[in-house]
Amino acid sequence: MKSFKIALAQFSPHIGNIDSNTQKMIEQANQAKKQDADLIIFPELSVIGYPAEDLLLRPNLNKRMQKAFAQLSEVKDIVMVFGFVNQTEDGQRYNSAAVMKDGQVLGVFNKHNLPNYGVFDEKRYFQKGHQHLVFEYLGHKFGVLICEDIWSINTVKQLSQLNVDTVLVLNSSPYEVGKPQHRKQTLSELAKQLHLNIVYVNQVGGQDDLIFDGTSFVSNQNGEIALQAPSFKEDLYIAEFDRDTKLYKVVESAPALETFAEIYQGLVMATRDYVERSGFPGVILGLSGGIDSALTLAIAVDAIGAERVQAVMMPYTYTSQISVEDAAEQARRMGVTFGIAEIHSIVNSFMQTLYPFFGNSPADATEENLQARARGTLLMGLSNKFGNLVLSTGNKSELSVGYCTLYGDMVGGFAVLKDVYKTIVFELAKYRNSLSETPVIPERVITRPPSAELRPDQKDQDSLPAYDVLDAILYAYIEEDLGQADIIAKGFDKEVVEKVIRLVDRNEYKRRQGAIGPRITSRAFSRERRYPIVNGWTAND
Repeated sequence: MKSFKIALAQFSPHIGNIDSNTQKMIEQANQAKKQDADLIIFPELSVIGYPAEDLLLRPNLNKRMQKAFAQLSEVKDIVMVFGFVNQTEDGQRYNSAAVMKDGQVLGVFNKHNLPNYGVFDEKRYFQKGHQHLVFEYLGHKFGVLICEDIWSINTVKQLSQLNVDTVLVLNSSPYEVGKPQHRKQTLSELAKQLHLNIVYVNQVGGQDDLIFDGTSFVSNQNGEIALQAPSFKEDLYIAEFDRDTKLYKVVESAPALETFAEIYQGLVMATRDYVERSGFPGVILGLSGGIDSALTLAIAVDAIGAERVQAVMMPYTYTSQISVEDAAEQARRMGVTFGIAEIHSIVNSFMQTLYPFFGNSPADATEENLQARARGTLLMGLSNKFGNLVLSTGNKSELSVGYCTLYGDMVGGFAVLKDVYKTIVFELAKYRNSLSETPVIPERVITRPPSAELRPDQKDQDSLPAYDVLDAILYAYIEEDLGQADIIAKGFDKEVVEKVIRLVDRNEYKRRQGAIGPRITSRAFSRERRYPIVNGWTAND
């Protein structure tokens, strides 16, 4: 045999649905056989999905794993390499990979390096493996590693010393901006350094706040990329090994996405998978005529289709006619269900009820927040009646500094732009418009100065620095973890930096109550950035 073929199953598991995942794996294995594949590799923990979190602690997990193995053993005439939970008789659990052919398990590899940082907490669930797995098939020596293992140079060197030809790497590596390119570049350099072929298959799909981009690839031992799977697309991809050259044949592959295309597609996939797998019939959002809700609407339509999206414009005294017109126009262009619900009577009723308690207190943000809370109440009422998921439309810049209203514009079950800074929101809106002959977001929505329209002639910059300045400070403080003095040393105004940091620190309580949303950075407001709500730390320490 002059060559053999490996199928990379860029697989989107339904977390915890072992029966469904197993059946889909069987279907993909059979499909791979039809494409003359000799071996198929699935992502990390493909049988249960990643991250399964405390589902891994369920007492009947091992029984379900055994059932999955029995079903997978019915697949014949192809080697399957897949991820599963390996629970030993003494109750120890391992994040493992099995190699199976014709119902026989040829070997099991237990993951060596357990990540316990950022979004990862594998040491909570798994024990560390110590032995390597090498198996020979079709005269070719394969080694197996799982995700974090490939980033440990010592682990990879140990495996390379066992004279393997190809390393099969099972991954569930979450997306963040720039990470697909980093993986490919780093591992192709490693392949060249250690003279190893690397087959890297990654999970794809949205899971709660995590996005898995896929972007699986094959790197030859000379560092050349032989195959590059698309990002954010579930499918099978075939790599063919040529015994004469001892390299995988280079095939025409998916081009790498530009940054804003990458982010946008990730947000669309995350929204679609969250809505679909949660069982919602559709989504609803408040369409204000501003850029955040406009972008959220576009993402929602691209994710699940216009027929399942409802947009509601809820004007009050301070809502401009331009905003009403732009909201209606975008809804028309995108073909969604659209309605206008004026909130004058609701807000006025709130105020009349509260005035006896307010006494002579001057008007302040309280009255502004009542408008936002009236809108939130209407959206939740419509959600309760028809079952649609409310999409929160706030962005990371606003959430960082608390420029949002609890139980108002923060209501919702999924915050699509939660990890997207305002400056990126503008770029994503422009990107989405570039995809259509007629822009789906009216140009005026992008070019107008942002405003919450909760008081006369209000602009965001009345309360906040210009967004390019604000986002730069936020990036330094949140993403780079720099202190106040270091940020000021970058050339920012001292008073502005102090104000921004103060706002970030004192609004932890708001962020803790917000809806989950897709993660695109390394420091999203979720599991990887955890600060106490009540604390005595000061920014100048």
